[in-house]
Amino acid sequence: MNPEHAALALGPGPALSIVDGAQGGGQGVAVLSEQECALFARCGSVRSFPMGGEIFTRGVRGDSLFVVLEGEVDLDFGDDVQGKRLGPREFFGELGLLIDSHARSAAAIAASDCKLLELKGRDLQTLIDHEPATVSRFMHRAIVRVVSSEQDLIRRLRGRNAELQSALDDLRVTAHRLNQSEELNRTDELTSLANRRGLNAFLERMANADGLHGYGLMLIDCDRFKAVNDEYGHLIGDRVLQSVANILRSLPGENDFACRLGGDEFCLVMHAAPEELLRYANYIVSTAQSLRMTQHSPPLITTLSVGAYLVDPTGDWDDWYVCADAALYRAKRVGGNRVEWQD
Repeated sequence: MNPEHAALALGPGPALSIVDGAQGGGQGVAVLSEQECALFARCGSVRSFPMGGEIFTRGVRGDSLFVVLEGEVDLDFGDDVQGKRLGPREFFGELGLLIDSHARSAAAIAASDCKLLELKGRDLQTLIDHEPATVSRFMHRAIVRVVSSEQDLIRRLRGRNAELQSALDDLRVTAHRLNQSEELNRTDELTSLANRRGLNAFLERMANADGLHGYGLMLIDCDRFKAVNDEYGHLIGDRVLQSVANILRSLPGENDFACRLGGDEFCLVMHAAPEELLRYANYIVSTAQSLRMTQHSPPLITTLSVGAYLVDPTGDWDDWYVCADAALYRAKRVGGNRVEWQD
């Protein structure tokens, strides 16, 4: 027998009593009595570790139970799980005995110079052969401890899941608010059409997709809008702009885009052949003309001028705008209330 074993052994005697919670200072199921330590020392071996020494690492498979004889040991479970510090007669790693070659759920580090009693599976079998009742009671305590630890872990995980779910809910709400804020930043407040930021986002999105092949651009401008503002005031001017927006809003398809560029100037980007684009442009002009002819006072809308252009996919927005604006200028120059096409 190892001399250190002999120093711990007390020899045969009556069956050892289970260490209860009161005797264990609230951790009874994890603490051995002196008699139990002596019994285990008959078959186990004593190992020394310097402060900071690694006893085993998390995830590594093991088949040993350890009992602290002298010094202290830290158990690190990782993943924000609170660690434990063990002192004399406390045991750890019991799943190595209960489950053959069990993966360690924690790392064990010597918190000070310490001596540990190591008990392997074959040693436990020897104890079972000689002291079955005592070992049975110890195994019961070890299993109770494992079950209690698992239940505590489940409670913590449920609490963590609830915290994570709450955090996800907060993130969803925040993302929704950010999306709403971004949408508002890209929307004209008066007409609820897109503004220039929205137009830039649309052009960028289309550039990252299939581009603007087969698209046409219309620039729409109110005729004599300044006169309406001067005669009836800006509130009536705002109502005119909203009427124009309502006409444009009724036209775009799924991949088309209506926008207020600023002031009384609007644009419409539509996927359409030249004849379709002209038909839509004439519809805009005729609809505004019909509303204007109602003789409503103050006016609901002005007549409109439209400059239309079939987009050249090799160009960019500035190129397209210059071409459509040239057509719009011609329409305005001859009195408005008409469509002009730019080849």
